[in-house]
Parts: sequence; structure tokens; C-alpha cells
Amino acid sequence: MLYKERLNELREEKNLKQKELAKVIDTDRSVYGRYEKEYQIIPIKHLNTLCNYFNVSLDYIFNFTNDKNYKGAKEEIDKNNMGNKLKDMRKENSLTQEKLADLLKTSQSTIADYERGKNYIPTPFLYTICKKYNISADYLLGKTDNPKYLK
Repeated sequence: MLYKERLNELREEKNLKQKELAKVIDTDRSVYGRYEKEYQIIPIKHLNTLCNYFNVSLDYIFNFTNDKNYKGAKEEIDKNNMGNKLKDMRKENSLTQEKLADLLKTSQSTIADYERGKNYIPTPFLYTICKKYNISADYLLGKTDNPKYLK
């Protein structure tokens, strides 16, 4: 669905155990195992840490592209930049905060908090937005300015 195939594939390519990746994101092996099987959604900050560890993009992890990474991509997510890019994407697609909130089954105030850089966009919301509007997750989170749109 979101990321389990690629996470599992990357772990196996490196001959790593779930326990080793659990340490990378500072959690228990059982929690990491639930993340990898998508029984529990991995928070975007942990997913970003794993992307950095494997030197791959979020777009690659989400299976939006087969290109593993983007040249010059930043490691950190800048919440303010993320908020501005989300707001720009919303306006480019003639969406109000209410319409985007309806799509994500959340509240308008939650969308406003993302746009103000108060909170990270949760992993399933990020995936849904990127898939529906063909926009790069790495771009939306401010990790890269190019590509903006998925091929």
C-alpha cells in the first residue's frame, strides 16, 4: 500500500534485521515490525529517518518513482517550508482548506495547522495528497525543489 514493499526490500538488500532498523528510529523491534507490515502507520519523521539511512527519497519509498534519490535533497523536513508548499499546492488546485480537509477526513483547523508549520503532515495524508495531485512527497515536505510533480 504505502511503503511496506520498499522498506522490506531495502532492509533485505542490506541484510538487516528489523531490530537494527528499530534502533535507527529509536523504537522496539515489535513496533518497527508493525510499521514495516503497515499494521501501524509509521510517523513521517521516522519514515524520513529511514529514507536518510537508506539514502532514498520518500517518493521512492511510496513507490511513486523508481529513482532512488534526488540530487541535492535535504535530510530534514522544514515544517514552515512544508506548510507554504502545502498551501501553494492547495491554491494551485483551487482547493479551500475545507475541501482538502474533506478529502483527508479531517478538520479545516488541522489543515491550517499544517500550513502554519505547526505539525507534520501525517504519513497517510501525505500519501493521499501526493497520489491525488501527482505531487512529490519530497517536494511537499521541503526536502527538494525539483521535481515538483511526479512523472
